[in-house]
Amino acid sequence: MAKVEIYFKDYCPYCHKALDLLKSKNIEFKAYDITHDEDGQAEMKRRNPGARTVPQIFIDDTPIGGCDDLFALDKSGKLEAMLGNQKNSNTPKPK
Repeated sequence: MAKVEIYFKDYCPYCHKALDLLKSKNIEFKAYDITHDEDGQAEMKRRNPGARTVPQIFIDDTPIGGCDDLFALDKSGKLEAMLGNQKNSNTPKPK
């Protein structure tokens, strides 16, 4: 099973759109709310030095980008392959 993680801020509409896609596909993920978390923001940037915006999504510790990137992977069918066709109920777990 692939490990999916998403860094988000609570006021970001793109973050909610990405979270909604993951939930709608029943993908298990770990969510990190970094809205007021400077350490969490630093950790996201350490993991993906080019990251300047949220959401930032990681699959098996590989940065895949943000919301548009996630939707592009889904549309192309590559998301399922990256996840190994993972189908589990998710419970977002804030940091």
